[in-house]
Formats: sequence, structure tokens, C-alpha cells
Amino acid sequence: MTTAPHDVDVLIVGAGISGIGAARWVRTEHPGKSIVILEARETAGGTWDLFRYPGIRSDSDLHTFGYDFKPWTDRQAIADAPRILDYLHETIDENDLASLVRYGHRVVSAAWSSDAARWLVDIERTDTAERVQVSARWIFCGSGYYDYDEGFSPEFAGTDRFRGEIVHPQHWPEDLDYTDKRIVVIGSGATAVTLLPAMADQAAHVTMLQRTPTYIIPLPREDAIANGLKKVFGTERGYALTRHKNVAQQRVLFELCQRFPSVARRMIRKINESQLPEGYPVDTHFNPPYNPWDQRLCVVPDADLFRTIRSGKASIVTDSVDTFTENGIRTAGGEELEADIVITATGLNIKIIGGIELTVDGRPVSLPDTVVYRGMMLSGVPNFALAIGYTNASWTLKIGLLCEYFCKLLAHMDSRGYDSVWAVADPDMPTRPLLDFGAGYVQRALDTLPKQGPKEPWVMSMSYYADRRLFRGKVTDDRLRFARAGDRAAPRVGEPAQG
Repeated sequence: MTTAPHDVDVLIVGAGISGIGAARWVRTEHPGKSIVILEARETAGGTWDLFRYPGIRSDSDLHTFGYDFKPWTDRQAIADAPRILDYLHETIDENDLASLVRYGHRVVSAAWSSDAARWLVDIERTDTAERVQVSARWIFCGSGYYDYDEGFSPEFAGTDRFRGEIVHPQHWPEDLDYTDKRIVVIGSGATAVTLLPAMADQAAHVTMLQRTPTYIIPLPREDAIANGLKKVFGTERGYALTRHKNVAQQRVLFELCQRFPSVARRMIRKINESQLPEGYPVDTHFNPPYNPWDQRLCVVPDADLFRTIRSGKASIVTDSVDTFTENGIRTAGGEELEADIVITATGLNIKIIGGIELTVDGRPVSLPDTVVYRGMMLSGVPNFALAIGYTNASWTLKIGLLCEYFCKLLAHMDSRGYDSVWAVADPDMPTRPLLDFGAGYVQRALDTLPKQGPKEPWVMSMSYYADRRLFRGKVTDDRLRFARAGDRAAPRVGEPAQG
């Protein structure tokens, strides 16, 4: 395996869906620029290769989760991980990106020099622990915001005396045999509602033990309208029309939930009731204490979760864990749940920008003291872009807009001879957490995240239409500062954000 080149124009961190998309955008719009993708793991695909638990699939339709430049041609709209991986590898091959990726290269830290207008990036080879360096004009961090090393695992009493096996979905054993085993899945999010129907056919029984219910809605695995549009209008035009349709549908649903939460709650409850056995305690197991879209709605393709419950192969218990026992779990309400395997689908940890330590002209960057500009740059940090997608729609919708703007910003700098750019935030500007989202993994990490401001361009927008207007508008504004290498002008880092 070779190390990264000594000096590159754009260094992309991560070979997942964001990093692959960014590399394609830069290679297409700036064919003369050198690009290197550093990936800590030994293969591309990011999340879709990391997670190996049964049934892993998208929670968004692939017509919006896919790239705008590459049509999704599979009939499945809510697709499983192997299909998504095939799509990502096709993107790499079709755009000749394979030669740009350096696998087993973990970015540890990056130091910006205003005099040189360069990042000096420290990298660890995961196979040999050797440290190497690369100089980069730009860093594009496409590592998402999950911690790829460890998922969230709360401490439960009594785990040491449990005679069965405890598994976290992020570290799924390849040889796990759950045939005719009693399974308890702790959790109620997307992973849990995926595991229940995926494991029920082989397991003796699967129980989902949830402390708090989640809003769950069924959607067809195949989008008949999308497949019809592609048949009538051709692959590319049909795909584009489907994207417009689905973006609009997602936004209407989100706005309905936000503006009329009581109406949305009743609608979702009615759907759930129609899918469950007569007399099922819907208000016990499918009635969250928060409003729809205060946390992400869970999608179940072809109502598979509900079908599995109706079949009797799976059940839901709404309670908290009191303690593990020798034979399973005792809930706070005193119910004994026998289990051979317990799966802790208890969530993920956030590690923003992959945990990279940043310094600017020798001063450490404290992420909570920065404010995001257009949802992609950190105030006071030059030539550094981060990719965070939507939490209320398909992740990739935002990444596409962000990459488009990133390429326009590069072109603007090239045409005027600028070497560096950074955003300047008013220190008196009121701020709030980066992500206005009630999910546990977000709430646990708020103190470690950058901030956002009250209005554009400092808002971490969750609206595709607002972002499309912002990113496709003027490239510059009075919050950006530009400089050439050696200029006296330099970014100021470390001023605490207010709020």
C-alpha cells in the first residue's frame, strides 16, 4: 500500500457516500486539481459497509438518497445495504475514483499555516501504525458524524451473570447463529425495527424491548410511480422527476408534522392501528411522548414490522431494563423476558469530523466555539469543509448541494488568485446547538458540537428548498474573508461563540 502524495489540492476524508460524491464533483468541475481520498477502513462504502446486521437497509428512498448525477435504477426504493454498496462501487468505477483512495489511512490531526496557505495533515497507517504527512490546500471532511469505532452502549445491571450472548449491531459477529434462539432487541429506532422482521423467520421469537415508542410508518419497498416514470420517460429523466416528487413529499410530510402535530399524530396512529391485530395496545407501544418529527420517523418497507407482529413471531414490550438475569432480562415493571441473545440497538455515538484535531496557526480549534457557515464551514477555520446531511430527509440531498457550492467557491478563488478563505462570525451573535433534534445520540453530544446562528448563512438548515436557494445564489458575502499566501490577514480562532 502506498502513502498519500506529498501535496494535494483537495484532501477528502472518508470514502463513504459523502466522500465519494465530493470526489466526483471536484473531479468533474475541476479536472486539473489533484485529489486524494483517505479512508481509515480497508474498503469503501462507509456506513453501508460497516454495519453487517441482518436486514440492514436505507431509511430513506434511494431516489433522493442517491446522487443527482447517477440515477438509481434498481426497482427497490427502500433498498438493502448490498444494493447501496453496489451503487457506490459503480460510482467509483464510472468516475475513475479508485486510484484516488488510500485505504487504511486514518487522519489524526491537521495544522493550518496562513503563511503557506496549506494544511499539514498527520495520518496514521492502520496496518503498520506508521505516521505519514500530506500537505493540502483544502480538506473536505466527508466522514459524517458517527463514531465508527464504538456505538452507544449504556451500562445495564447484571450483564455479568447473563449466560447468553450480548451483541451491539455496530459490531455484528459474522458467525452469530440465532436459529431457534430467543432474541431480545433493546431499542426502538431504525436498527431495532429493521432487526425484528429480519430475524423473526429464523429465531424462535424476537422481542423488541423499548423504553420509549417511536413513530413508525409503512412505505412500499418499490415505488410504483418511480418505476413507471423511468419506464415512460427513460432512466435519467424519470429519475429526476422522481427526485422532485419525493423531495416534495418529504417536505410536505415534515411541514404537516411540524405545523399540525396533533393531526399528524392521529394519522400515524390510524395507520398503525390498521396494520396491527384487532385489540392490539397501540397507545402503549406506538404512542411516543413527543410530536412527530421531533425525532426521525422510522420507515418499515412493505409494513414488514407489522406483518411480523401479526404473525406472532415478534412482540413489543414497552418498559425499561431493571437488570439482566441468568436467563434474560427483568424489566422495571417486573416482567421476565427470557433470551438466548440480547441485541443492544441502543444507538450510536457522534464523533464530529472524525475526531480530527485541528489547529490554525498554532492555536487549537475548539469546535463548540465555532459557528457553521452555510452548514459546511467552521468560523475562523480556513479551507475546511465538512459534510453533514439532513436529519429530516435524505442525507445526500444536502451533500449534493454542498458539493456544488464547494466547487463554485474553488472556481471563485482560482479566478481571483486567492489561496484561502474563512468565515467570520459576529461574536455577539446568539447561537444554539448545531442540530435541533431530539434523538438521544444528538443530545448526548451537544457540548462537543459547533454552534449555529439564528439566520442564514449561519443556520444549519434542514430544508432542501432553502438550501437550494442559498447554495445556488451568490458565492460570496460579507461574512467570508479571502487571502493569498503570505498576506498579513489571518483568521482568528478561539473566540468563544455566544449563546
